[in-house]
Amino acid sequence: MQNLHKYLTGHGVKPSVQRIAVMEYLATHRTHPTADEIHTALHTTMPTLSKTTVYNTLRLLADHRAILSLDIDERNTRFDGDVSPHAHFRCRRCGCIRDLPAPEGHAAAANIETDIEIDEVQWYYKGLCENCKQDSPIE
Repeated sequence: MQNLHKYLTGHGVKPSVQRIAVMEYLATHRTHPTADEIHTALHTTMPTLSKTTVYNTLRLLADHRAILSLDIDERNTRFDGDVSPHAHFRCRRCGCIRDLPAPEGHAAAANIETDIEIDEVQWYYKGLCENCKQDSPIE
């Protein structure tokens, strides 16, 4: 808990019980959950936690680059507590999302032009995970 307090403070976010709970959930659940999934999971132990608070917290954390906001899922924004450079893979059949290593030479991507400043790069891959690949082909 103390490390999360320090982590949030280091990203310019004033720690609160709700913010620490959301950050802790993301740090311990590497499933790239949606805001609704986070709310459902936390609501059992924090019954006064509203969906609005979860959404606002996630937006605040993403704006301060304490978490990643992912648009890899066309229907839902997903969230990732790991802000280190890495890629994401989404299975077209089962929808699982998992981390992959950053592409080779990813640091060079930040030097595309000299008159712009890139502060975030996201890599998305889509296809079939090993479980779905063994099943019947996509229709």
